Amino acid sequence: MRVYRTRRATSMTNYKRRVSLLKGGFLRVVVRKTNRNIIMQIVEYKVDGDIILKGVNSSELIKYGWDPRCNIPTAYLTGLLLSKKFNDKDKELVLDTGLSNPIKGSIIFAGAKGCIDFGLKLKSNIEFDEERLSGKHISKFALLIKDDNTHYKNQFSKYKEVKFDPEKIDSKFVEIKDKIIKE
Repeated sequence: MRVYRTRRATSMTNYKRRVSLLKGGFLRVVVRKTNRNIIMQIVEYKVDGDIILKGVNSSELIKYGWDPRCNIPTAYLTGLLLSKKFNDKDKELVLDTGLSNPIKGSIIFAGAKGCIDFGLKLKSNIEFDEERLSGKHISKFALLIKDDNTHYKNQFSKYKEVKFDPEKIDSKFVEIKDKIIKE
């Protein structure tokens, strides 16, 4: 006898939340965080299955000179890139957080803020601290622990491997943001 486990039983989909999102008939901005990347998509509901109209992965930021990490500045830049690639700016969209709990100041809202700042009409009232969006909190932390060599190495070893200075992440953020907008 085969046992079939549904998406509901394995907690892969919250159908109550999904139905409430679909009732409005809006396109959805789907933000998903993995261990290494941030994936953002604009999805349209169809009875036969959802259709992805546009999708962006944070690894696409490499061509702009940004080494992606799974952090707030990367999420914002990924949202900016998604918004730039999506041509239909007149349509209203809604944010789909999936199984993630909506926590103020999280990566999901940083990605949504990036979409809003480049002109997508996202139905939400997201407020975000500009210093956190630019990564100033990361550079302050890097400067704070710089004297503790082992802690600094453990925390920022991946940044150093790719020659990305975590102490100057906020200035690099502004540079990359301008590149994405001007392209």
